[in-house]
Amino acid sequence: MSYEIGIDVGGTFTDFVVRSADEIISGKVLTTPNDETVGIMNAIRTSAEHFSQDTQGFLKNADNLVLGTTVVTNAMLEYAGAKTGLITTKGFRDIIELRTGYKEDHFDIRLPAPYPIVPRQRRLGVTERINHLGEIVLELNEQEVRDAVNKLRQLEVDSIAVCLLFSFKNNEHESRIREIIREEYPEAYVSLSCEVLPQVREFDRFSTTILNAYLSPKLDNYLRQLEISLNEAGFGGRLFIKLSNGGVMDTDFCCQRGVELIQSGPSGGVTAAVAVGEWSGYKDLIAVDMGGTSYDVCLIKEGRPDIGVDSWVSRYRVATPMIDIHSIGTGGGSIAWIDEGGALRVGPRSAGSDPGPACYGRGGVKPTVTDANLVLGYLNPGAIGGGEINLDVAAAHKAIETEIAQPLGMSVEEAASGIFRISNSAMTNAIRYVSVSRGRDPRDFALMAFGGAGPVHVGVQAKDLGVNTILVPKNAGVFCALGCIISNFKISKVKSFISRSNTIRIDDLNAIFDEIENDALELLKQTPGIVETQTHRAIDMRYVGQTHEVTVPIRSRTKRVTELNLNKTFQDFHEAHEQLYSFKRPDQTVEVLSVRSDLVGTRDTLKYHSTPFESEDPSAAYKETRRVGFDGVGFVDTRIYDGTKVRPGNLITGPAVIEEPETTIVIYPQQEAMLDHYQTYIIESFQ
Repeated sequence: MSYEIGIDVGGTFTDFVVRSADEIISGKVLTTPNDETVGIMNAIRTSAEHFSQDTQGFLKNADNLVLGTTVVTNAMLEYAGAKTGLITTKGFRDIIELRTGYKEDHFDIRLPAPYPIVPRQRRLGVTERINHLGEIVLELNEQEVRDAVNKLRQLEVDSIAVCLLFSFKNNEHESRIREIIREEYPEAYVSLSCEVLPQVREFDRFSTTILNAYLSPKLDNYLRQLEISLNEAGFGGRLFIKLSNGGVMDTDFCCQRGVELIQSGPSGGVTAAVAVGEWSGYKDLIAVDMGGTSYDVCLIKEGRPDIGVDSWVSRYRVATPMIDIHSIGTGGGSIAWIDEGGALRVGPRSAGSDPGPACYGRGGVKPTVTDANLVLGYLNPGAIGGGEINLDVAAAHKAIETEIAQPLGMSVEEAASGIFRISNSAMTNAIRYVSVSRGRDPRDFALMAFGGAGPVHVGVQAKDLGVNTILVPKNAGVFCALGCIISNFKISKVKSFISRSNTIRIDDLNAIFDEIENDALELLKQTPGIVETQTHRAIDMRYVGQTHEVTVPIRSRTKRVTELNLNKTFQDFHEAHEQLYSFKRPDQTVEVLSVRSDLVGTRDTLKYHSTPFESEDPSAAYKETRRVGFDGVGFVDTRIYDGTKVRPGNLITGPAVIEEPETTIVIYPQQEAMLDHYQTYIIESFQ
């Protein structure tokens, strides 16, 4: 028997999904802070026990292990990357600090500068110059390069970013600098901007390349050590890593592109949301993922998630394509506290997995969202993490009473309700950020909730936003791990191509697409397990004189883009611009800045099979009645259902709670839920 393993490492839990020829299993184990490998190996050990095998025998039969990791994210949040240096064109070493004049708050004169991941003494300029046409104006001074490399070596840097002006037009000098680094300092990791982000805008390119140099060595060390641990445990299959663009690739590819794994974990949930939503008949979704430390939101339109190329991570620009996931510090482990003005606040600090919420009984004393949910009756002691943790109601009660209720002069239940409402308000605003603020009406979408805590809260967001339909998969608690084994291989490429709609040359456009796609296609051909290869192209465009561009898909039936394809793309740009900014100017010249291509290698991944409906009567799944508190209603007797016994077609009317092994689903008053053919709860609201 062979297996495919999907593992997602979160801040509190490490989730796993395993597919065999006969069944799919899933579960959770606690994440070990500062050492993801422990949680991964525990997940594998737990899976092996289910199949009555030892770890070595189980791993020997595993074909693939697909991993969503937080190593890169944590390194960025904690500024714990490699000691990095920069070699750039002389006179331009301060681009990374000038930031094109950008400041997060223009009115805060005390706002400190971003943490310097490359301090000025490790940023060195060398004589060279290439102009905007790609012509060499000043030859590269190789002696200055050697001097710079040796100085960085004396400063004991581990990684060197190379960012020269207009290297996206001509990479000759950057390539030569890499050769010199390998001669003078072969141990150093090297990251070239012409490879990381070959496109216009110096700051975006410099920031993204520096981050790649800063993050990749740590990722490389982690993945190599993980491979050693897996091989020693008997793993004979292939290890793939989830990318921020929604695809997966092997470790050799990922170790050179650490900046492309910043959203490695959360992107798995979006991938699964697209697939499961389509199976259930919903292509327009807002995916919401509430785990232990964060709340992640992504809008999916017509089965395609929004892709961002202008993200900020820890105040640094990341311009590589990644699924546009908006995250806030509100998760199950987010700590409730009282600020200096006496107001109740929730997050962004999290209790994590160690010590975790007070109710975990692991030494935590600060009240969290999970503690509030337990006091309100939404959670059943022993129902967290597939029974991994027995919740302590008394500890949750004491933490809320001591830290919140007594200082504010209210009951514990009132304090818990306040924590619940404040966290919900923050989550609702996060959904508005990806929808209303971008010209989309959330009422035109269904909400899909996943993560261990997402299905507890999503009913409130639906009510606040006027959304009538909610989707909650039965395996919502391990959804990111499910997304790992559903994902296809994917390489995202971009290159600047500056032209205008009235002068663009089709032959030049096709030549650029060929240039950026050929190497990626060759790499995919060498990757085992690919069924077919697909190409998805897009162009970045704007009206002449504008600062920001819009990415518009370009559709062609053949490999070559035709005049008709291009004209249709310009028309699509006008419509997209109107949707985003409420106006369009179809008579105005359009400027092209960059071309993009996503090369997708499809795998024979997991697909759900339809299950026939049974009776609407859910009484076979009824478990008990428990007092549960609902805003505006108070504590009422609420029917509790065992999710493992709910069958397709069963109809459950709120108020009710469904306890699945890895998550809890709250059906609020004026809502009803039905389990559909594909093991997804469809919750309808009557507002």
